[in-house]
Amino acid sequence: MEAKENKKVKKSVKIRLEKEARSEAKKLLSGKQGAVAASLRNFPSAARKMRLVADMIRGRRVSVALNFLKFDAKFASGILEKVLLSAIANWQLKNEEVNIEEADLYVKEIYVDSARMLKRLRTAPQGRAHRIRKRSHHLVVTVDDRNVNVEDKNETQKD
Repeated sequence: MEAKENKKVKKSVKIRLEKEARSEAKKLLSGKQGAVAASLRNFPSAARKMRLVADMIRGRRVSVALNFLKFDAKFASGILEKVLLSAIANWQLKNEEVNIEEADLYVKEIYVDSARMLKRLRTAPQGRAHRIRKRSHHLVVTVDDRNVNVEDKNETQKD
């Protein structure tokens, strides 16, 4: 084998060997399902408050994001941490053969949408009423493996 590597190899043989290596890599990666999401629906808190925390971790590695959320003082951080852990668990279920320590997981997508709003009236002075809006939101966190995406992109560019 070493003698073959030391010799000059024809370009056509190099291309064939590279294709074989890519096909083997594809077989290894075939079990990986790609991005996985976790969601929280109708949570009774304002979407605006959750977006402040969500913007902080968007696009970051999962380990860094979990550290941010763990040590942040906002109430929304605790909720978002639980949803992120759920997304990681979902990824692990879909990719059982992959070791989670080897995977380079990152927060691919995170968005917060407003949900239903409870409208109430509160009495005000001189016979008037003020409207109280009790807001809620939906939260979706998508987690993916960076390594898989990079290899897939390289394969498509070479072909």
